[in-house]
Amino acid sequence: MKRNFFLCGFLGWCLEVFWTGLHSLLDGQGTMMGKTSLLMFPIYGCAALIGPVYQRISKIPLLLRGCLYTVGIFVTEFFSGTLLKSLGICPWDYSHTPFHFRGVIRFDYAPVWFAAGLFFEKILTKSS
Repeated sequence: MKRNFFLCGFLGWCLEVFWTGLHSLLDGQGTMMGKTSLLMFPIYGCAALIGPVYQRISKIPLLLRGCLYTVGIFVTEFFSGTLLKSLGICPWDYSHTPFHFRGVIRFDYAPVWFAAGLFFEKILTKSS
């Protein structure tokens, strides 16, 4: 589990740098500057829980598993974002976007979290 925590933390960082770099490009910044925060590592590391969850839900259809992962990611993002916001150190703020909830989750990211959950499922079940 410790190995998977570090794997998920590192992959999460890489995916976030890619995602923010892509957003930078779409905003017209040719540098494609991507970024993340050290605070994100343990949050992304929590994706290691997908491995044990998968063991229990592996017989459920892929579409439903993806939905469950999406909900789990939203819950994790909400509670970690709310905690970090209360400490004044939340590295993200979605309050300027139309589909946010309390500035810490974006409902329009549901397809991204759906895909990310299934991606981590694949990574974690291969590495077991």
